[in-house]
Formats: sequence, C-alpha cells, structure tokens
Amino acid sequence: MIRSGYIAEARDIFEKLEARNTVTWNTMISGYVKRREMNQARKLFDVMPKRDVVTWNTMISGYVSCGGIRFLEEARKLFDEMPSRDSFSWNTMISGYAKNRRIGEALLLFEKMPERNAVSWSAMITGFCQNGEVDSAVVLFRKMPVKDSSPLCALVAGLIKNERLSEAAWVLGQYGSLVSGREDLVYAYNTLIVGYGQRGQVEAARCLFDQIPDLCGDDHGGEFRERFCKNVVSWNSMIKAYLKVGDVVSARLLFDQMKDRDTISWNTMIDGYVHVSRMEDAFALFSEMPNRDAHSWNMMVSGYASVGNVELARHYFEKTPEKHTVSWNSIIAAYEKNKDYKEAVDLFIRMNIEGEKPDPHTLTSLLSASTGLVNLRLGMQMHQIVVKTVIPDVPVHNALITMYSRCGEIMESRRIFDEMKLKREVITWNAMIGGYAFHGNASEALNLFGSMKSNGIYPSHITFVSVLNACAHAGLVDEAKAQFVSMMSVYKIEPQMEHYSSLVNVTSGQGQFEEAMYIITSMPFEPDKTVWGALLDACRIYNNVGLAHVAAEAMSRLEPESSTPYVLLYNMYADMGLWDEASQVRMNMESKRIKKERGSSWVDSST
Repeated sequence: MIRSGYIAEARDIFEKLEARNTVTWNTMISGYVKRREMNQARKLFDVMPKRDVVTWNTMISGYVSCGGIRFLEEARKLFDEMPSRDSFSWNTMISGYAKNRRIGEALLLFEKMPERNAVSWSAMITGFCQNGEVDSAVVLFRKMPVKDSSPLCALVAGLIKNERLSEAAWVLGQYGSLVSGREDLVYAYNTLIVGYGQRGQVEAARCLFDQIPDLCGDDHGGEFRERFCKNVVSWNSMIKAYLKVGDVVSARLLFDQMKDRDTISWNTMIDGYVHVSRMEDAFALFSEMPNRDAHSWNMMVSGYASVGNVELARHYFEKTPEKHTVSWNSIIAAYEKNKDYKEAVDLFIRMNIEGEKPDPHTLTSLLSASTGLVNLRLGMQMHQIVVKTVIPDVPVHNALITMYSRCGEIMESRRIFDEMKLKREVITWNAMIGGYAFHGNASEALNLFGSMKSNGIYPSHITFVSVLNACAHAGLVDEAKAQFVSMMSVYKIEPQMEHYSSLVNVTSGQGQFEEAMYIITSMPFEPDKTVWGALLDACRIYNNVGLAHVAAEAMSRLEPESSTPYVLLYNMYADMGLWDEASQVRMNMESKRIKKERGSSWVDSST
C-alpha cells in the first residue's frame, strides 16, 4: 500500500494493529521518509518502543537525502545518539557532509571509522572531487591499502568532471590491472569513454574501447579467471562518441557488430540518423527494432518534423501506443516550427481534453505559435496557464518577451525582461533587443545592447541582426557600419546574409546607392532576394529607375516564377506616371506566364 502511494491508508491500518513489531514500525517510518515527510517519520521514531540499526539508518539517510545544513545537523544528532553503528551509518554521514561542501567534517568521520569499506573510500573520493579538491582525492586513493574498482571508478569520474581527462587515463592505466573486484573495472573504462566522447575526442575513446576484452577470459579449467569485458554500456558509449562528431558510418558499423543490443542501443542509432536528417535509415532501423519505447516513437515524430514532413510526423504521433507529454510536445513543436500555428493550438486543446498536462516545453511552443499568429489574446491565455501550472524556465520567459513585443505590448516585454535579472541569457537579450528593433525604437535597442555588453554577455550573430535592423529603422547609417565592423573585428562573427541585407537596407534607405552596391558586390557569397529586395524598395522610394532594373532582374534570376520584382517595378513606374514602361513590365509578366502572387498589388494604368 505504501509503495502505491497510499500513505494515509497505510497509517490507518498501522494504528489499528494490536501487535506491532520492529519491521512494522520500520516500514511505516520508511514510507514517510521516502515521501520526504520527515516530521511524520520523526514523530513515529520518537515513540517507537524498540529501535534497531535499520530504524536509525532510515532516519539518518532520510535527513541527509533532504539536503541542507539543518537536516544534516539533525542526521548528525541521531548518528551521535546511535547505540551501535554499522558501515552504512558512517558512509551515509560522510556522503552527507561531502555533498554539502563540508569536506573537512566528512574527513574527520572517515578517519574515525573503525572499519572502512570500498563505499567509504568512494564517498570520500567523490566528495573531494565534487568540492574541487582533486589532488586530495588522488592522494587518498593512493593511501588505500587494497585498491578496489569502486573507488577507482569514483576517482576516474571525478577527474573527468574536473576536466582532467589525461590524468584520469593515467590513473586507469596505472591501477586498472591492480584493483580487486576487477569485474567492475569496466565501469571506469565506460566513464572515460563517455568523457572522451562528450569532448569530441573520438580516437582516444576508440583506443580505450578496444582495450576492453570482447569476452570475459577463462582459464583451461573452464572457470572464469577474469570477468573484465565489454558490456552493452561500453558499446552504447562508443556509438554515442561517434555520433557526437557526426560520424554516423562508424557508429553504424559498431552497432552492426553488437551481439546484445538494448533499447538504448537502438534509440541511440536512430537518434543519430535523425540528427543528420537521414530519415530513410532511421525508418529502416525503427522498423527492425524489437522493443520500441515512447522515445523511439517521439524521435520519428521530431525527425520527420525536422525535415518538413509534418504529415508523416503526424502519422507516427497518432500511432504512438502511449502518448506522454513529450509525445504531445514533439507534434505541437512540429506544427509550430512549420508555421502551422492553428494546428499547433488545436493539438494543445486536444492534449488538455485527453488529460495530459503541459510542461514548459509545451507552453514555449504555444507562446511561439501565439507570436506567429500575432494573437495577443491567445498569448495572454498561455501566460495565465504558465502562471498556474508550471515554474517558468528561461525559454518560457524568452518566449513571453518575444510574444508580447511582436503583439505590440513592448512594455510588458520589458517588465518580464527586468524581472529575470540574473537568469538572462544571450537569447533573452536578443529577444528584448529584437522587440525594440521590430517597433523601430533604435535608441532603446542600442542602449540595451550596450547594457548587454557591460553585463559580460557575449553577443551572437542574431544580436547583430537586431542591432542592424534597429539602425535601419532609424536611418543610422554610420552606427550600422560601426556595429558591422565591430561584429567582425571585436566579436569574430562572420557576417551572414541577414547582416548584409540589413546593411544594404540602411544605406540604400538613406539614398546611398553607391555604398549599397559596393556592399553587394563585396559580399563573399551571392546575394539573395532579401538583399536585392531591400535595394529595390529603396529604388522605388528615390525613383532610381536604372538601379531598380538591376535589382529586379537579379531577383527574377533567383526566383523566375515570383511576381514580386515585377510588381515592385510596375508600381515604381506607376508612381512616376511612366505608364508605357509600367505596361511593358505587365506584358513581360504575361509573356513569361507569371501570375501575381496573393498579397501583392499594383495600380491599374487604365484608371
């Protein structure tokens, strides 16, 4: 009953029992401890007629697991009062002190221990590493009278977390063949493989992987002499290392060599294909997979969504046997990223009807959909759901800032931004700067950009897109040029198409066509339609017919079936009263069978 969560019902039965033994009391106390209801557990503990070592240890471990100095002190009081202690009592207190950064007190207890075991040494070594005292951890390990694989694993893991991989490799090579409990040594090797893999050192990871025997050795008598060999974690870790650097081919070769695969093996390989958009290979593996779980289905949904095939993403979502929050998040995000905002909202409504609760990821997607629809009412409803159902994380706050700014409520965006304070990241700053730029408030955008830099936040290429757009809105040509140069020289960010487009926009928008053409011709790649479109818009404003033709022809070459350059050119001639030239543009369109796109308009020359 307690395991099923019915603690109140279990307590009723406990109170009605006429005869209770130590096991009964311990079970009830343990139930409260697992639920972190330490006050209830302590009340029972205090009135318990006869306690054993299990009772004391349950309470001590409960206090320690709650975290914090106050609970740790309660644990220590009980520890000091214990009539007799076992190794579990000592190890629990040592771990508690170490996790709370009171490593000195942990060491004092460790030195007082009447008999230490591998867990004791591991706890101290882990504690030193967690507190950044790596050298002390190494010294302590060397003091071990008999080296054991468990403390060795703890030391290797600690060295890796402190970015001392080469030392971890040396320790493993030096002591790996000397430790007792050698069958557990594979965990140290696996940990180091993961460490190399996470840092992209795939060759070092493979060298280590190859050092682990494929099969456990045995002697001539047929009994296992040495049980140190690769396990499924070794294989999975090495496959992940290859996928980390994008080497899907090597990962697949290793996957095919595996004799015993688990669900993680299949999911890891499928995920690797999904990340490089090889959905045919992902589908083939998914079809062969013997035991699919929710993650397998969700990967297919997100994978097809990432390549723009929302129809297949929806197909796999509907076929998912048990839909969880992640399943709903995957398909909602799929529609949001493919700009089908209405369907994303409809799925959210269905999600609520089917009783699945949203999490921050769900609400981030829905806020982005509200932004895409420019629907302030919907966005405010989502904000209310955020307040009532989740603890908003940074992405949710960022989405709120973007939503309010795009829906015209820039002051509400700034209020949320100001409340975030120390939680702001570069995306947060970008969202707020972008909001000011979107509304043409260049002074606020540039002031905020200055604050961003003074707060030590390193700008990204998106930051400079917003800054340059702000300059374009305000016609600040010199400021835009200075920011463009700063982006390259100070922050070493290579300009992308958006940056050049903004720079062309601001220079041509102020009638500086010679400067605009110099920027276009000096670009390291071919300008796209946004660059030529910015120039063509400016040509229409300033009636620069010659350059308008150049821009329109360039746009036509990039998108032969698009009517946009023809409509812009036609309207420029119409505005100037050059009806013969305007008619010629229309005839050129008709001869090329180009249809005017919805949303574009022109002035009829017959009126």
